[in-house]
Amino acid sequence: MAIEVSEVQRSYRYNGIHLPDVPGLDAREIRDLYSAQYPELVSAEIEMGEIRNGIQEITFKRAVGTKG
Repeated sequence: MAIEVSEVQRSYRYNGIHLPDVPGLDAREIRDLYSAQYPELVSAEIEMGEIRNGIQEITFKRAVGTKG
């Protein structure tokens, strides 16, 4: 049985918005990049989803808590 190697595509989501992937950056760097446009991403958690049909969905979730 031969092993087939295929590239996994990443799909980023935040608050129902699809954010384009930037090749060469990891999820933390993508979050930091888009935090200029969406400031609440600075403290967002990164949730790595399962790989389905060659696509891994990565979701940024806002940190919920009390201020102060």
